[in-house]
Amino acid sequence: MEDPADDAALDVAAMSSDAAAPVPAPAASQVPAPAAPHTPAATGDGSARSGTARRIPARPGDASAVLALQMYRSLPKYVAARTMGRRMPGILTGPAAPLRLVTEERRRLPEGAGWARLAPRLAGISGSDLAAVTGSAGLYFTALVSLPFVPGHEVVGDLTTDCEDLPAGTRVVLDSVLGCAARGVDPCRGCAAGANHRCDHVTVGHLSPGLQTGFCADTGGGWSTEMLAHRSQLHPVPDRFDDSVAVLIEPLARAIHAAHRAQVRSGDHVVVSGAGTLGLFITLALRQLSAASTITVIAKHPRQAELASAFGATDIFGPDDAFRGVRRSTKAFQLKPDHGRHYLLGGADIAIDAVGSAGSVNTVLRSTKPGGRVVLAGLPAGSVDLSPLWFRELELAGSYASPAEGDDGSSLFDLAFELAATVDLSTVLGARYSLRRWRQALDHAQTAGKSGTVKVAFDLTGER
Repeated sequence: MEDPADDAALDVAAMSSDAAAPVPAPAASQVPAPAAPHTPAATGDGSARSGTARRIPARPGDASAVLALQMYRSLPKYVAARTMGRRMPGILTGPAAPLRLVTEERRRLPEGAGWARLAPRLAGISGSDLAAVTGSAGLYFTALVSLPFVPGHEVVGDLTTDCEDLPAGTRVVLDSVLGCAARGVDPCRGCAAGANHRCDHVTVGHLSPGLQTGFCADTGGGWSTEMLAHRSQLHPVPDRFDDSVAVLIEPLARAIHAAHRAQVRSGDHVVVSGAGTLGLFITLALRQLSAASTITVIAKHPRQAELASAFGATDIFGPDDAFRGVRRSTKAFQLKPDHGRHYLLGGADIAIDAVGSAGSVNTVLRSTKPGGRVVLAGLPAGSVDLSPLWFRELELAGSYASPAEGDDGSSLFDLAFELAATVDLSTVLGARYSLRRWRQALDHAQTAGKSGTVKVAFDLTGER
């Protein structure tokens, strides 16, 4: 289902203007003066370099040097990716990737209370990370990031400084959203309601723009030996969880949120399109936390199908058999227009996209019954035919990150820890790479399904 992104999808790093995107400035009384930005300096290749970053190996034990994989702006690399990426997909995570391994000085802690330094142990490579690197993230996001930034928002690591009630040495996982608390501004409506993932202030306050850690120049990210984090983002890891499971808690919390957004009723038939990390975890959350009767998963590769079954899928189909499978189980009619893809009259009660590609979104729209609900949990890329949304009067809902609090006031990260304790997740993380092998890591992540891998991560423990 993972069709290549449409040509209209633009690279966040390459296509941002050199000046920051215009953002309406709040009144001075509302927002404290921001900390001095982590200012990029020009380099010989025409790209931007953060602070005093330099392309030399960090010396072991050098506490002043941070080894980081940095994403920067490069129009030539963007052009190469767009013109040759489909014919030569290897260049997207190779020569055309707007990334460089650098050492840089330690970031200054932002103004305000609650900030600390964090040494990542493991940092996952997510779908949104790959979208930014390969150029399939939309132009919409250029106003919500600040370059150059260090990617990596799926993180387990150790605090190296005290952080309010958490002493140095505490092992934590990260809620990546940089909401009002982290930015030192009065809570917006979303943050005040516990929905920090809907924050309206992600471009203002003490920090440069950045919807999440891993997309903000000031905080750093998990693809480094040190990053900054705010107490509002941190969740201590219980001792019973290994790092290989702890690094999965953030995507598991996102999956739980997607399952909640589906609003499943007793007896509902739910289709999940995609069986990468997110799709598999949505399947698990639906089976364990909802009253769904039938969960149909669309999986491309054998290992994905195995895990989908283990996590609670009722039916599993490949992309080519998806419509026939849903048609048979729901007794729907399948139609074929003169041009374009099949669709169903009838279908599932709910369908969840966990990929974001145009092909996957089109599939969930075309396999949902009239009045049904479609949830977009993957980062969207490409052009989509919305005719089924109109004709079938579908409800369309997005699912982004995870709120600090669920509808009942509980923490979704706490729920993710509870869910992780009920199932074997030890095989989900399939490969670890050092930062110095970043090209191999990204290439593996880009083709993980074909190789029988679900999640690929950077292992930072050997880089310190």
